[in-house]
Amino acid sequence: MTPDDLVLTPRGVRFHGRLWPCTIGKGGIKTRKQEGDGATPRGTHRIVGMLYRPDRIARPAPWARPIGPLDLWSDDVADPEYNMMVRAPHGFGHERLRRADPLYDLVILTDWNWPYAVKGRGSAIFLHQWRRPGFPTEGCIAFSRQNLHRIAPLISYRTRLIVA
Repeated sequence: MTPDDLVLTPRGVRFHGRLWPCTIGKGGIKTRKQEGDGATPRGTHRIVGMLYRPDRIARPAPWARPIGPLDLWSDDVADPEYNMMVRAPHGFGHERLRRADPLYDLVILTDWNWPYAVKGRGSAIFLHQWRRPGFPTEGCIAFSRQNLHRIAPLISYRTRLIVA
């Protein structure tokens, strides 16, 4: 582990000398994650991207990419582009990245089951804004809006998410 790592602990994520409160998947932490189980996957996951809503927030880091109205994330195991960012119209199951609520105004992408996805092993694990403290996710790790916006510019190409 390095100071650049985001390390999930029972009390939150340890990063840059601070403990950041967070929520995890409703299915707890699992070594053998599957699509739809609501679990946060155990392991060391690289940070591979950052997306943001330019109509709502300023660019959080120089390398962040804007989310447009047609941007989606495929979560359909029948899709040849399963667990990839895709664009509308898209004939397979997907999640809209440009949501009405603020949960995906800022999204930090991990390399969970990416870029060569194993069908059924679970789609994207994001770091994003929580609904409220203690409210679990579908497997992602979520933070308060304020803390997520503080964490984002501290992330570097060396940053990893460690879920022990």
